[in-house]
Amino acid sequence: MQSIKNIPVDGNKKSLLSTENRHPLIISGPCSAETEEQVIITAKQLADTQKVNLLRAGIWKPRTRPGQFEGIGSAALPWLKKAKEITGLPVTVEVATAKQVEEALNFDIDVLWLGARTTVNPFSVQEIADALKGTNIPILIKNPINPDIELWMGAVERISKSGINEIGLIHRGFSTYGNTIYRNPPMWHLAIEMKRRYPDLMMLCDPSHICGNRKLLFEVAQKSIDLDYDGLMIESHIDPDHALSDAQQQITPHEFDLLINKIIWRIENIENKDLTSAFEKIRQNIDQLDDELIQILSQRMKAVEILGEYKKDNNITILQTNRWNEIRERLLSNGVKMGLSRDFIIRYFDAVHMESINHQNKIMNP
Repeated sequence: MQSIKNIPVDGNKKSLLSTENRHPLIISGPCSAETEEQVIITAKQLADTQKVNLLRAGIWKPRTRPGQFEGIGSAALPWLKKAKEITGLPVTVEVATAKQVEEALNFDIDVLWLGARTTVNPFSVQEIADALKGTNIPILIKNPINPDIELWMGAVERISKSGINEIGLIHRGFSTYGNTIYRNPPMWHLAIEMKRRYPDLMMLCDPSHICGNRKLLFEVAQKSIDLDYDGLMIESHIDPDHALSDAQQQITPHEFDLLINKIIWRIENIENKDLTSAFEKIRQNIDQLDDELIQILSQRMKAVEILGEYKKDNNITILQTNRWNEIRERLLSNGVKMGLSRDFIIRYFDAVHMESINHQNKIMNP
């Protein structure tokens, strides 16, 4: 794996976070820098794997509730600088204030990232953006803690307007109410949409924060690579069970090495001519089916509009609950038999049903 050099200092060098520069980009290190010894040993063991491009460690830890370990603070910055000197690995930390940006830059931190609790607050993002003016340090931006893609975009725009031209994205899952198998459900569709809107920005996955459980890391990491993510951020600790923060989601450097070895690294570009030809034929068929789906949906809405006219003339409600329940059950039964998932059928036809209601509403309430 190609290792990362120190960050560029002029516009003639390759962008650190360019998707054309390397694939994949791997970031690893402890959730929190706890002691100098812990940071140095972890860094050495990760460097020995020859699979890490950037060493991470939390210095300032925004915690959900007071009384939890909130990080060593700026006192830990010399530890990271020493780890960098010993291993040659560039280092990255999370920042949430202008003061933290200044302190990190004073200790030659190579990359900064904005955490989910920062991205969710435009005032905090703007404060950091203002502090970054005149610098040329790469910035990674995690998705906001709540599922709002506009906030994620807003953070990118604010950092970009400050003059930073090396920006990357980190998908770390979103907070939801209630219990799920994930600490922060990935909601892949939101990250995919962000990737679609910013195809030139590097997109990394943070399985550690998505899972909250080391047993699920591989599954999520592999799925992100299958979805053409550009790399991973995985938390690693020399003694994860006794870590001062997020113990359950961290793995040892040795376990990290095994996980990375297990991943099947996919490619986006197809260079084989025969494979390209086969793909093209299948895709033409898919495009044709998509066009037919649009035509069928259009015909369905026209039928719905005729139904809406009858309802309007006879003062009948738009929503017919019993009728919709019958349709839903029939579609679920038939769809599952044809290999479609229940979740997809429900989401798809709920959307169709709402569009039908909207068409009828325009007729009944012009």
